[in-house]
Amino acid sequence: MMFSTETSCWFIRKVICWRATASIAWSVLLLPPTTAVFVILSRFSLFHPFQTISECLSLLMSASSVFSLILLGGVIIMAGFLTLEYYTVIPTIACSKIALLGQLLHPRQFINSLAHCLMGIIVGWCCAITIGCRYEMLGYPCKNSDGYPQMCVNEYHLIILLAGAFVGFSHSLLGVIHNINYISFQTVQQYKYFRFKGSLPLVVMCSATQAFYSIKNYVVLYFFLGYIPRAWICKTLNLHLDSSIHPLDSIAGLLDLSLLYHLWISATFLLFTWYITLLLFRIFVTEVYTFPVQSSFTEDSHQCLPKVITEKQPMILKFLALQDLALLSQHSPSRRSEVFSLSQPGGHPHNWNAISKECLALLADLTQRLVAYHETVATNGRAKTLSNGSERKISSETSSTEDMMSPRPTFLMKTPTSVFARSVGRSSQSPLTIPFTPDLDSPFASPALRRLAAAPEQGSPWHGSVQSPHVMRKAPKLWSTSTADSLFNGSPEPTPASVPSPKKEATKPSFLVQFLQNRKEQVKSFLAKRVLIMYLFTKLPEASSQALFADSQAHIWALEGLSYLVQASFTEDQFGVVQTTLPSILSSMLLLQEAVDRHFKLPHASSKPVRSTSTMGDSTYKTLRFALRATLKTALYRITTTFGDHLKAVEMSAEHRKRLQQFLEYKE
Repeated sequence: MMFSTETSCWFIRKVICWRATASIAWSVLLLPPTTAVFVILSRFSLFHPFQTISECLSLLMSASSVFSLILLGGVIIMAGFLTLEYYTVIPTIACSKIALLGQLLHPRQFINSLAHCLMGIIVGWCCAITIGCRYEMLGYPCKNSDGYPQMCVNEYHLIILLAGAFVGFSHSLLGVIHNINYISFQTVQQYKYFRFKGSLPLVVMCSATQAFYSIKNYVVLYFFLGYIPRAWICKTLNLHLDSSIHPLDSIAGLLDLSLLYHLWISATFLLFTWYITLLLFRIFVTEVYTFPVQSSFTEDSHQCLPKVITEKQPMILKFLALQDLALLSQHSPSRRSEVFSLSQPGGHPHNWNAISKECLALLADLTQRLVAYHETVATNGRAKTLSNGSERKISSETSSTEDMMSPRPTFLMKTPTSVFARSVGRSSQSPLTIPFTPDLDSPFASPALRRLAAAPEQGSPWHGSVQSPHVMRKAPKLWSTSTADSLFNGSPEPTPASVPSPKKEATKPSFLVQFLQNRKEQVKSFLAKRVLIMYLFTKLPEASSQALFADSQAHIWALEGLSYLVQASFTEDQFGVVQTTLPSILSSMLLLQEAVDRHFKLPHASSKPVRSTSTMGDSTYKTLRFALRATLKTALYRITTTFGDHLKAVEMSAEHRKRLQQFLEYKE
């Protein structure tokens, strides 16, 4: 959780914390009936049903049960706090095995696992006290071989305590693997009660299934290593082993069906209480929040939608703002009129400018990422893409110097120069090697981009000869002579914006630099021959595609919000504030659609993953790219259907106009 800005503080304090508190309170209130069901299932006897019910009622009224409920309530509060601390609206997707291993070994994850182990031990102790009989105490009086009394360790009590710790630890690790802390937003809005009622069978099934597999693994582990904690407990608490009883780390000891059942039912109860807490947290936190579009008081302006939607942290604030934008654009004519309104005095559409600028910036960012990813894949990873921090820096600098609301948007597609050389040749290539083709007539193309596509000079070494399969004959001049010399001499390749006009001779690297580079290549070639190293470091194509669209829920809402507002502006926009930005909106959507279509031509991008129904981890992020593609096409059809032939008067490039005509004729 981040509290960097004033807006973040008020939202966390007034909204998120109260919602989390309400979810934890409901989890604690549901604890007594859940405990009653556990008591009945753990002590039920088929031959004495009435006696079992009477014993269960008396047990629930006892002082030990009340104390256990207090401890379980503390565990629920702790679990809710950990959920509040670790939740995320953008899943963390490991693109390789080594990345997943790094997440599991992260210090923050270690603290989370340790906390779940301690909570599992507490719940295991409460379960042992509740079941009673042979599980009730850790030590009991016994006699040694000489007949003297002594205290012996109760291994039945110990095995339940260790089972709670193991189930808590495995739950923490599986939470990282299955992104259990990721919360998604519902497509169809429902009341909290109906969401809880509909998800309850899934919680029960997931708890029972995961408990079964966890106990199976725990029994195997205890069979081989159970003597270690048992010996440590005996030494620490000065307890002894009862030689008249079979130890539980043996086949005879573990083939006790009653013991296995009690282990499974205790693990199910443990996971069920935690999953109920997680489910209620998801329901309460993702509830729709209505932001005011504009306020009459200056001190409340930071809580209005045009201001909130531009915030970067916390991400839950931005997602809820975009969700509110998508909903108001569809169902609230009165709030839409506030978006289209003009400021007084001045007569400026500040609300529309802020909202549309942020939505266009989101679409531009995703387009840039798709172009860079496609170029990297098409060149087998040789293309150098900017880091996320660099992209954000360039995007912020660009948006601060130019106006996003003008017909010519401000961002520049960061397409590597090799793209233009290969795309002008119009050669027949496979979908995997065809890169993103820039549109020089598009309002998104900058003057620097057009200068790069100028006709080749007669004296250029790239004129009239094919230097490589990736450079086509009579391709645009992408590099100057000095750039080509530096490229073949081994110096870094300059970007199009920084190509020096005078020719500079490349300086020869020093002996130390050459030595270090040679050693680096030797180490890389040595590690590349090791199967285990390649297995850990090899990129997973499916995961890489999922990570690229991990935050696409925000883009889906931005597309829905923009398209519905543009559709409503046809009849509701009295001042024509939307018409000034209509070329930018259409160009952004068409550019994004071209990038998305090109991405789906890559291997693994169009294969839909199988959803797992045996885990509480939300897997909707795996299909976000399909939802984005459908939303993007629907948004374009929504605009073209509303405006029809009026769009022919909108200023745009010839390629975009041709692409838009496909939507007008319903051929896309």
